[in-house]
Amino acid sequence: MADSNANNSGVTSPVSSAFGMHKGGSPRRSTSLRHSTAVTPDKMSLDQLSLDKGHKDLRDEIRAQSPSHTAVHSEATRKILAGLDGGSEFSKTSDSGRSSIDSICSASSADWPTHPGEISTISELATLPIGSQVHIRARIHTQRQLSKALDFLLLRDQTQSVQALLTRDNMDMVRWVQKLHPESLIQVYGTLKEPPAPVRSATVQNVEIEIQALHLVTAAHNAPFSNYKPPESLRNRMAARLLDLRHPANYALFKIRSMVTSKFRETLENQGFVEINTPKLQPAATESGAAVFKVNYFGRNAFLAQSPQLSKQMAISGDFGRVFEVGPVFRAENSNTHRHLTEYTGLDIEMALEHDYHEIIDILDQFLKSVFKAVYAMPEVAVVQKRWPSKEFKYLDETLILDFRDGLQMLRDDGRTVEEEDLSTPDEIRLGELVREKYGTDYYVLDKFPANARPFYTHKDAENPFWTNSFDIFIRGQEICSGGQRIHNAQELRSNLAAAGMGEEGMEDYLSAFDLGAPPHGGAGLGLERIVAWMLELGDVRYASLFHRDPKSLPERKQTALPHPDADTTKTLESPPSIEKLIANYGDASNTSWLDERFIIWRHSTGAAIGYVRQGKFAMVTGDPLCDASQYKTIANAFIKYVTTELHLVPIWMLVSFDVQKILGHDLGWRTLSCTEEQRVNADKIAANNDNPKARRVEREGVKVHEVKADDDFISRADPAIEAWKGHRKGKQVHLTEVRPWVDKEHRRYFAAEKGGKVQAMVVLAKLSPKHGWQVKWALDFPGAVNGAIEVLIGHALSSVSGQVTFGAGVSQKLTAGEHLHGIRARFLSTTYSSIVESLGLRRKASFRSKFGALGESVYICYPKHGVGLRDLREIVKFFQD
Repeated sequence: MADSNANNSGVTSPVSSAFGMHKGGSPRRSTSLRHSTAVTPDKMSLDQLSLDKGHKDLRDEIRAQSPSHTAVHSEATRKILAGLDGGSEFSKTSDSGRSSIDSICSASSADWPTHPGEISTISELATLPIGSQVHIRARIHTQRQLSKALDFLLLRDQTQSVQALLTRDNMDMVRWVQKLHPESLIQVYGTLKEPPAPVRSATVQNVEIEIQALHLVTAAHNAPFSNYKPPESLRNRMAARLLDLRHPANYALFKIRSMVTSKFRETLENQGFVEINTPKLQPAATESGAAVFKVNYFGRNAFLAQSPQLSKQMAISGDFGRVFEVGPVFRAENSNTHRHLTEYTGLDIEMALEHDYHEIIDILDQFLKSVFKAVYAMPEVAVVQKRWPSKEFKYLDETLILDFRDGLQMLRDDGRTVEEEDLSTPDEIRLGELVREKYGTDYYVLDKFPANARPFYTHKDAENPFWTNSFDIFIRGQEICSGGQRIHNAQELRSNLAAAGMGEEGMEDYLSAFDLGAPPHGGAGLGLERIVAWMLELGDVRYASLFHRDPKSLPERKQTALPHPDADTTKTLESPPSIEKLIANYGDASNTSWLDERFIIWRHSTGAAIGYVRQGKFAMVTGDPLCDASQYKTIANAFIKYVTTELHLVPIWMLVSFDVQKILGHDLGWRTLSCTEEQRVNADKIAANNDNPKARRVEREGVKVHEVKADDDFISRADPAIEAWKGHRKGKQVHLTEVRPWVDKEHRRYFAAEKGGKVQAMVVLAKLSPKHGWQVKWALDFPGAVNGAIEVLIGHALSSVSGQVTFGAGVSQKLTAGEHLHGIRARFLSTTYSSIVESLGLRRKASFRSKFGALGESVYICYPKHGVGLRDLREIVKFFQD
């Protein structure tokens, strides 16, 4: 509380008083309480009043402390005086007719009391002597209600927590506090006590607070989860990001992130760099036109900056010498991966070179090592590791700079087939593991990338133009930085622009900077989120972004037209539409399995459909309901009622989207988990490439790769090959659907690799909803086929369509618990899952699909809490087996 002479008028602002402001107006925190000699109503803490006084005594005490020379009272005081005179607008009174002062305080949500002392932080409590009177503001992390007269609260303030004890003769107060929800913000006044034993659930373990007064500042309602036991699922956390940010690990995480940017600026300013801010609206794409956000700029075309690359180079041509920037970067890449964001924070540098481009690496090495040293000295790292456990981070005194060709050889020696081009993500991760095993470091530089993997402005190697003076920097096998020397010759730049298929329109200012003469220079761009995520092994860059942006971040626009308007479940229909039309309107890959003979189709009065299979006591369901997304909850509830009351079966719902999982888990209380993922690829990024080694080999073998009509002639040649393929399968088979390629030919496209009239391989694409695009329904590599034919055929099929394509569901690397799944049950399921995946070799398909850039999107398995035991979950595996 402010000293009594803080304001000459004798009245202080309720806001400044509430926050413990001192005379100068800035917040002040203290480890001791300062009592005023004279307290005005505005400055007086309501908690200061005795909890055992009657209405009249309370009213008299307030008025007695009011200075006679002023009639000014705070709004809170006026409400209390009015309440004490009338008493009707306050909460419950005790049996003796006395009102709990805490209830009175909580009656006004617009005001809160301050004690005659300053608000302490929880971290300061450990330094105070036992018996100290303390006043804190914190959130309720969780409660343990031992009885009607005994309540323990775990209070949280950023990364710190402390236990508070509430035990009162006043039963109304205890009952009122017990009704407060987690995440509610409260102010507590009490006495520090020594607990009987250290409080292990709190960060401050050697003291607890015996509550004397408690005021509700702001109530929390309808929290989707508790931060005391937060969900493991990324989607669940990000769906309630604000609540997730309150978790102590997130505050610690963003303090670490802040440290990274601080060290970036400090290192570069010490090296003579100047901070610049470049425009984010640009007249042309920096890299290429395929991955930019287009903007209508007063009727003219503009693009959100993919990087500050061009502006940085122009600054160097303007003789700035050395520049850096911290700012947003936009990438219109439809990549739903753990490592991609459509907007991230870039840490960019550009500098004139004195000798060669390795000067850039030296600067970045100084910066990153200063980050490693500073971050791992922070106490926040331990807080983060409680939520995201990580291995020891290793780096060398002399940083490893590995030639790209040597990295390729390490992968080949490990048995991987890699070409002399940019590495795939699995290759990069494996190389990181190999580097750690051989060199003992998680941090290294991969140097001399091939020219076909670099932008048009990258300077080629003087001795061999196949390679470039460029590099990537890796942490734990994942890229955090790309950089290198830039071309500074205007004529060479123009030639490279033309070779990359990019025109000079919109690039005039950039090119003119080199016409005027630019010095040799280079630079690099780092992703702030990636540095934090990979260093701390968060597993996904979204955690390192305050409010992430990815292809699914913003609200989805409703499709304006359906392929089959006569199968619109939001309209009144004369008769139920066919399943084939519903799949084309609303379906994803799992829904196409409903065309198999084993599936029973349940229909709703709207025309919506759900497919299921009877298996013992279970109704096994796959995929979302076939209906408009706005109808999911209604349709799901009606189906569950039908299955449980009429069929007397227990439903198990598999391979559903996050939205359906939320309905089943959050609204209906089912347990949910994710161990599978839709493996999707953006077909727009795949061009027919007949110039790669496999395509050339297939062509030399006389194999024709083409789209075919599923007529009687082709079917008569394909069917024997299909039967031969079935006969060659060995061991346990895990799949969702039978091979029946000639069903629903209206919504199928067929591709074949043929030689001499014999079908070598076949790919069938199934049409899904406009949102999901196409499915690679079957990709069959027939016995005796030319090596590589199936891979070339899949590439050809993908390049023939546009937008999203899914390979269907594949297994995830690990099982992730969702709703209502914790502790021993979750650990048992995770262990069981890992053993099943390994024994059946279920990751082989995912590895093959990654060659085409397939990225996993989690789908979920859901089941009612008390309807499925742990042993019953093996029925799920049985459902997918032959």
